[in-house]
Amino acid sequence: MMWQDLVFMLGSGLSIVFLAPTLRDANARVPLGTSLPSMGIGFVYSMTFFTLGMTFSAAGAFAAGSMWSMIALFRSPQGVSMNLFARENLALFVSDVQYWLARRRSDGSLADQYVSADPGRAHGQSDGR
Repeated sequence: MMWQDLVFMLGSGLSIVFLAPTLRDANARVPLGTSLPSMGIGFVYSMTFFTLGMTFSAAGAFAAGSMWSMIALFRSPQGVSMNLFARENLALFVSDVQYWLARRRSDGSLADQYVSADPGRAHGQSDGR
């Protein structure tokens, strides 16, 4: 084992120790703007370390990314938690993906999606509101 592998693994281990109280505190609220990028960085570092043959560092970075993903899931202020997997949200997501795919396959230009469906409003006419 290279000494650098050990140093990076210890650093990831310390971050997990420091993040554990946040995950244990039911009142903690960490914005998704903090937890999701940190989660992504942990997983990218994990893959990078793995491709360099630094397996201990890769495991530590993966564990840190996993810790951030649990924080994002359970401690976001929006209360995402398990509502993220609710049937209505999943159906809405599938509907959005189908709409996006249909738009990608259509012959219309990308700018057409920003044109109002109401012909009166498309030409700058107001409805009096």
